[in-house]
Amino acid sequence: MEYAGIGSRSTPPQILNLMTQLASKLENLGYTLRSGGAAGADTAFERGVSNPANRQIYLPGPNFNLKTAGQLGFIDSTKLPNWQQAIATVNQFHPAPEKLSEYARNLMARNAMQVLGQTMNQPAKMIVAWTPGGQITGGTGQALRMAQAYQIPIRNLGDLATLQNVQKFLKSN
Repeated sequence: MEYAGIGSRSTPPQILNLMTQLASKLENLGYTLRSGGAAGADTAFERGVSNPANRQIYLPGPNFNLKTAGQLGFIDSTKLPNWQQAIATVNQFHPAPEKLSEYARNLMARNAMQVLGQTMNQPAKMIVAWTPGGQITGGTGQALRMAQAYQIPIRNLGDLATLQNVQKFLKSN
């Protein structure tokens, strides 16, 4: 089972710690993390995964944020067979795709693989994210719009009720 662990680079420190704990618990329950290698939320989720075989980190090229594709769990999204299909999702789900640079398009397209997997037909079981106020905003918003379209459950820790539920889940056995 895969889930996408994503969120803002400006995720608050207490939420980053919670994401790391959650990733560890989900790994113990048999989940594989899909994420994008960015600073902040992505990296917090990565820290919680002890076995690199239990993570799929989709990079927007061969190197990103001091991470290199080819290392266990780090994947250069642009080299995958379904990359053009991922690129096509940018026009479908981004509110202003014409304003994006090629690099920004790659960042947005790699979100598609976090949500749908590298074959683009294996939706994550859920999305766990943090955005300010639980809103659909920023780069994370691209993945959240896709998740909504594919009816994938979203657990946004920026929403107080969701945050409290996740805190209870972490305290349970």
